[in-house]
Amino acid sequence: MTTQSTNRFKSYWRLLIAAIRGKEEDFTTGSIRKAIFMLSIPMILEMLMESTFALVDIIFVSQVSVNAVATVGLTESVITLLYALAIGLSMAATAIVARRTGEKDKKGAAEAAVQAIILGSALAILIGIVGIIYPKEILSLMGGEANLIEEGYGYTRILIGGNITIFLLFLINAVFRGAGDASMAMWALVLSNCLNIILDPIFIFGFGPIPAYGVEGAAIATTIGRGTAVFVQFMILFFGWGRIKIGIKDFVFRSKVMLNMIKVSLGGIGQFLIGTSSWVFLMRIMSEFGSDVLAGYTISIRVMMFTMMPAWGMSNAAATLVGQNLGANQPDRAEKSVWKTGKYNAIFMASISLVYLIFAHEIIALFSDVSDVVKYGALSLQVIAAGYVFYAFGMVTTQAFNGAGDTKTPTIINFFCFWLFQLPFAYFGAVTLDWGPIGVYLAITLAEMLIAAIAIIWFKKGKWKLVKV
Repeated sequence: MTTQSTNRFKSYWRLLIAAIRGKEEDFTTGSIRKAIFMLSIPMILEMLMESTFALVDIIFVSQVSVNAVATVGLTESVITLLYALAIGLSMAATAIVARRTGEKDKKGAAEAAVQAIILGSALAILIGIVGIIYPKEILSLMGGEANLIEEGYGYTRILIGGNITIFLLFLINAVFRGAGDASMAMWALVLSNCLNIILDPIFIFGFGPIPAYGVEGAAIATTIGRGTAVFVQFMILFFGWGRIKIGIKDFVFRSKVMLNMIKVSLGGIGQFLIGTSSWVFLMRIMSEFGSDVLAGYTISIRVMMFTMMPAWGMSNAAATLVGQNLGANQPDRAEKSVWKTGKYNAIFMASISLVYLIFAHEIIALFSDVSDVVKYGALSLQVIAAGYVFYAFGMVTTQAFNGAGDTKTPTIINFFCFWLFQLPFAYFGAVTLDWGPIGVYLAITLAEMLIAAIAIIWFKKGKWKLVKV
């Protein structure tokens, strides 16, 4: 290794450590490449932490019973709707806090953070009351059988009843990201996950004086883990250990800020609901082709979602950079940040797609030895990964709109591409034309390519630069 290469490696290593530690930076000045790196690293790690929550629960719960696993699956289906609300509010919180941060308006950023917390808490309490009173009815509505409901309703009651921990973890982390405190968000999820991993076996199987709660124990562990992380988040906010500081006196209802928060969040909620509902319908179409095909498709999607986490991290970095630079009256720098982030994301996604295209069968075979599962799972991986470079730019530009506070535009794009194009094409190709599963795979790829094309064209028009939040 040459001296120049060694120095470059040391430089990147120092930046990596600084990003993880959360060294304070002004992302409205200096190197855009450095800003992307400093924000992306902790956001990528945060996304990976978030994806391990459900995985850890399933690993331990699968040792309890089949009903326990089914309970987790049914409850998570309901929780997905909560995620739509929480993510929608989070998009608004990130956009508004980033804008105030770019304007160097710390008071305004703190006010936005407080209103997001108040709104999220109010929604979570209302939902929690329903979850506490009607857990059996919720499982029954989702199609749970009588013995499953009796065994698992405690899990549903605790997880939905304690959903305020989900809302606040999402929202406060969104506030941190908007302020440029991406490492704070990352460490909150690291703490939450570590506690969940430690507490899951203790509460599920019992330990010392703690009885074995079975599947209910997984909900207890998850809620304690998230709740502890939220407590630490509040300490960071109250003691001013990050870029935003709030106090008890700040918890006052501010109608103007609140209405702005609701207005911006509606688009984010719509985006998530449109996206998740389309996946549910695609899963329903795939179920027509038998359990082996469905299993292969499910495995391929899980594999792809895990490797997409770094791409989502970079996309979230673009959202923060857009918001802060617009707040600093630097729309050109905001635009450059998006194109650079898109380029880096495309390089990453292209390399991942090559791996999938070449080693698809070997990757799916790691999860199943059933020939049809491997065959259709590999085909799904190859067809969908063929459009990864387009996804890279689509993800970044979509998040750029959200970062600017223009959550309406991505919602319209999603509605058109998912509901008016993807779903009809999937059914027409897979069922009407009898293409089988490949009709669904092509629908996913073409829809994502269409999203990227429309988002880029719309982004180039530059109207997002004029959005006020």
